Amino acid sequence: MKLTLTYALFVVVAGAFSLVVVYLAMRFVPNYPLGDVNPQAAAVATRPDILQALVKASGVALLSLALVGLGVGWLIAGRVLRPLQDITRAARRAADGSLDHRIGLTGPRDEFTELSDTFDDMLARLQRSFDAQQRFAANASHELRTPLAVSRTMLDVAVADPDGQDYRRLVSRLRETNQRGIDITDALLQLSALDNTQPAMERLDLADTARGAVDTVREEARTRGIALFADIDPAPVTGNGVLLRQLVLNLLHNAVRHNLPTGGSLSLATGPDPARPGHTLLAVTNTGPSVSDTVDRLTEPFLRGSGRLAEQDPTRRGHGLGLAIVSSIVRAHHAELSLAPNPGGGLAVRVSLPGTG
Repeated sequence: MKLTLTYALFVVVAGAFSLVVVYLAMRFVPNYPLGDVNPQAAAVATRPDILQALVKASGVALLSLALVGLGVGWLIAGRVLRPLQDITRAARRAADGSLDHRIGLTGPRDEFTELSDTFDDMLARLQRSFDAQQRFAANASHELRTPLAVSRTMLDVAVADPDGQDYRRLVSRLRETNQRGIDITDALLQLSALDNTQPAMERLDLADTARGAVDTVREEARTRGIALFADIDPAPVTGNGVLLRQLVLNLLHNAVRHNLPTGGSLSLATGPDPARPGHTLLAVTNTGPSVSDTVDRLTEPFLRGSGRLAEQDPTRRGHGLGLAIVSSIVRAHHAELSLAPNPGGGLAVRVSLPGTG
């Protein structure tokens, strides 16, 4: 209605302006007293008569223009706003919780088609985010329920046969199970904090962080028979030292614990990123089972894809949050994370971080 009234008002104002110009021009028409020259001549309209008739005709013309402006303006406004109505209906459906629909506006590229495409992209991202959130909630519930269920089973067995229990071993197993629940909860809290706070940044050399992380996992790699190679060059970055150390450790632990049973290898490298000038590259590559079918989802919480199942050994068991935390740390540093399966199995991880420039 607003657009219709705007169109009609514009038409009326434009018509009125044109008529005013004609009226003013007519005032300069010579007013010859023809009746005084030839009294027998037929009556001839004088300038006042012409102006009076023009005023009456102008009133009729303006009324006609107003009616035409309202009618045509209503049709034009409806046609122009039809795409916006489609977008509005889609937004209402999204507000009701339906995210699986798309507008798919066709036609020439204009502001409405750009808005439609942007809205469709937003719906797609929201749907992926909500799907991931639902999977996260379901997996978190399962992961947190598992140690509680194990603890309850052990306690029920002990209550049923109190005399036949090795209480020292029972307490040790309960402690291990409880510690696993604590580790999962701590990891969830860390993941939540990374997504909601901006860490303090400073200039540092990622090479020093990488050396310390390699020293930390070297013994575990040796125990598992994994050859560890490090090619560490200076890697100045702007970041948070604690989080970057956690990032490198998570990648190394992930590479060690999801490697081949025997004869595996692991390599870490730091240095300038050849693909992105002004950035620093951290690359971690390991052998292992094939992960090509799940590589795109490995950063989702609790996902352990094909060939990436946690071990039964509690000292080497993961909880499926390592790469999720890595992804959050990367986002917090405005960096870029890429995961690619190796042709022979295993994973190649590249993290490109902003330099100190």
